[in-house]
Amino acid sequence: MKYRETAIKVRFNEVDAFRVAWHGHYVAWMEVGRNDLAGSFGLDAGQIAAAGFIPPVVILELKYLRPARYDEELRVRTSLKRMETATLEYITDIIGGDGRKCASGRVVHSITDKNGVLQYSLPPLIRERVDQLLAWQEGE
Repeated sequence: MKYRETAIKVRFNEVDAFRVAWHGHYVAWMEVGRNDLAGSFGLDAGQIAAAGFIPPVVILELKYLRPARYDEELRVRTSLKRMETATLEYITDIIGGDGRKCASGRVVHSITDKNGVLQYSLPPLIRERVDQLLAWQEGE
């Protein structure tokens, strides 16, 4: 299965006195990767809002495996999981410059209309875009 890979370089303002990246930046790096993948298929937050819906985050999980350090070149690998529910679940691995995994996580978005009403099935336009992304990932 394919994934989108986004390059990130750990900047000076993202590290502590020990030159280790602060844990909160991993969430931001996940978002960069997610927006890179989703935006290519009309599924980033702004594009979903333009279609009349809002994708709030309902689950965020992150497992830290090893520290990222100042000036390290990271690769954020993001994919979308096929779901039966009206949610978007993104899976992310953050890979260090040495090829070892620094962190892995997932983010789940529900879909609401602009009034905050939860959608129990993906709206047709969103479903079409999700299907295109999944077809690309699965090599169809």
